[in-house]
Amino acid sequence: MIKMRNYKDEFDNRVTFIKKVLTNSGAKGIVYGNSGGKDSALVGILCKAACKNTIGIIMPCSSKRNYEEDMQDGLALAKQYDIETRIVDLTPVRELEIKSIKNITSLNSNAFANIAPRLRMATLYAIAASENRLVAGTGNRSEAYVGYFTKWGDGAHDFNPISDLTVTEIYEFLHYLNAPQWIMQKAPSAALFDGQTDETEMGITYAEIDSYINGGNIGPEKSEIIRKLHETSTHKRCPIITFDSL
Repeated sequence: MIKMRNYKDEFDNRVTFIKKVLTNSGAKGIVYGNSGGKDSALVGILCKAACKNTIGIIMPCSSKRNYEEDMQDGLALAKQYDIETRIVDLTPVRELEIKSIKNITSLNSNAFANIAPRLRMATLYAIAASENRLVAGTGNRSEAYVGYFTKWGDGAHDFNPISDLTVTEIYEFLHYLNAPQWIMQKAPSAALFDGQTDETEMGITYAEIDSYINGGNIGPEKSEIIRKLHETSTHKRCPIITFDSL
């Protein structure tokens, strides 16, 4: 049985961590991607508690869910916790990028899916550089373990206040903070394309991933799925390969 963390102490310690990161960097504020999901919700709450000059950027990009459910959820969460929000529509940028690349090569499904996360991160860093902000990451431990993130997309950031938390712990933390129920009830999705959900795409649930990470028995079939996902995504978690590292 997984022991529940002390989320009162967790909150205080993470807010202190964010304040220290800001002080050491000399940055004047924080920017993060507000996707309308559980992870960005927790990051936004923590960052706003640590720094009043925190902004969340909603970046719809092609997927219908981006413009409807996710945007409305992101706006509602930001209003509840008084987080400044801006919207940048990246669909035209993505279309131009695809059109330009198609002139020199044929894009496969993996390439298509990863364009949006990388455009979003480029947008966050452009805003950060223009306003002396740090980019807060929103990835969790469960996603990192199986490599369910885009390299140089949502996997990029200046700091991440929730990277050690599993999805189970993210939900527990949000419950402690009295976050809206709809944030915790909606199916996790990167909304890379319409109808996409994280767990369907991976073939495994986050509850099963969390159990596996913590030494639980989820059976040989599910364990093998996680083992393969972890193994094939090793490159995402390793430092960049350089001449002197070989």
